Amino acid sequence: MNERRRPSRPGKARPPRRKSSPPRPVDADPVRLVAVETLRAVRERDAYANLALPPLLKQRRISGRDAALATELTYGACRAQGLLDAVIDDCSNRPLSEMDPKLLDALRIGVYQLLRTRIPAHAAVASTVDIVRFESGSKLAGFANAVLRSATELDEQGWIEKLAPARSEDPIGHLAMRHAHPRWIAQAFADAVGLDELDAALAADDARPAVHLTARPGEISADELAAITGGDPAPYSPYGVRLEAGAGDPGDLEPVREGFASVQDEGSQLVALALTRPELTGPDLRWLDLCAGPGGKANLLGALITMDGGTLDAVEQAPHRAELIRQATEGLSVNVHVGDGRDPGLEPGYDRVLVDAPCTGLGALRRRPEARWRRQPSDVGDLTKLQRELLLSAIGLTRPGGVVAYVVCSPHLPETEGVVSDAIRRTGVTQLDARPYFPDVPDLGDGPSVQLWPHRHGTDAMFCALLQIPA
Repeated sequence: MNERRRPSRPGKARPPRRKSSPPRPVDADPVRLVAVETLRAVRERDAYANLALPPLLKQRRISGRDAALATELTYGACRAQGLLDAVIDDCSNRPLSEMDPKLLDALRIGVYQLLRTRIPAHAAVASTVDIVRFESGSKLAGFANAVLRSATELDEQGWIEKLAPARSEDPIGHLAMRHAHPRWIAQAFADAVGLDELDAALAADDARPAVHLTARPGEISADELAAITGGDPAPYSPYGVRLEAGAGDPGDLEPVREGFASVQDEGSQLVALALTRPELTGPDLRWLDLCAGPGGKANLLGALITMDGGTLDAVEQAPHRAELIRQATEGLSVNVHVGDGRDPGLEPGYDRVLVDAPCTGLGALRRRPEARWRRQPSDVGDLTKLQRELLLSAIGLTRPGGVVAYVVCSPHLPETEGVVSDAIRRTGVTQLDARPYFPDVPDLGDGPSVQLWPHRHGTDAMFCALLQIPA
């Protein structure tokens, strides 16, 4: 018996085959994407985050609260890179050295949100995965999702307890991990400030700093500048004003745009002012800033010497930085020279000389968030050699009875006491007790040099030694 066949369906009645559509574009949050791209610029081009981020914000038209979030994510991830990498490494099945660098940039922004912001975990994970998918595709997006979900299992304190050395066994290593510093830098701080204050010193160094302004002497007072900007007069510098962290771009402030004020840490103001305060016998109208770029201290010193009828010579080796000094000191009795401070070709006989020497910058890490991971212990040897040569040059350019201020933005003992001791041994100059020339500044230690600290003074960790040439 033949089976009855079901009649076939007429072809025209078949539903049309659906055409394949292009994949739906991935929506990547522009605020977080800017933060990731800034980390990439820091990694690929050795860019400075504070220089790379603003143009991106302007280009993408990101402003207000969104710009503040992008800034927090960028600078925060730069500061905390060591801690973030340790967490990512623990959550990943592949070593960081084998991880796609673009992926790692995004993961750092994601893990920073999880550990150090109040952004909900689901939002931090989803937005980061979207960026990875947008830049690298679905396969790496799945990997990023797995890493970030593992990172959500502990908060920052929990990860520190898991990954950091025990404080009882290795206090410096523990605090280095807790406050996201390389261990060698934590050791340098401990050598300078002592183990008892190390926790406070590293914590202050890891905090977002306030903005400090300098009122140009003869143009505007600190009280007037504070009233205009909404800041507070600085506690120690007679020309300083402090603004709250996150107060916006200080370059947009009218007094800064007009040249009546400049952005400068209060510690930098104090060490420059210390040079001007020891009494001298004889003339006092010829000053020198031997390493003057980009011009902050030259601006302050130049304003003071201009009011007294004298002149400041400012030396800078890099032509573009010399041009910044000219711009910063416009209208002042300042002569800018392009040259090497070790042999600037100037006539000796200066009354006061400032040596603001190139250094590791360990004292300003809170303002340069990527610097703590960029600097290496191997950098110190070449820098201390340069510092010694610059200080010896300054001593040779100073008249008998004149004063030299040796300044570095670092508490690292080889760059501070080590360089000064070497110069005294070689030249026989006298070291003055610098503490009286920092009036009303507390906790200056045993002298004769002065070391400022973020946790003690709210300034960068500036070092200053005052040396007098025998008459």
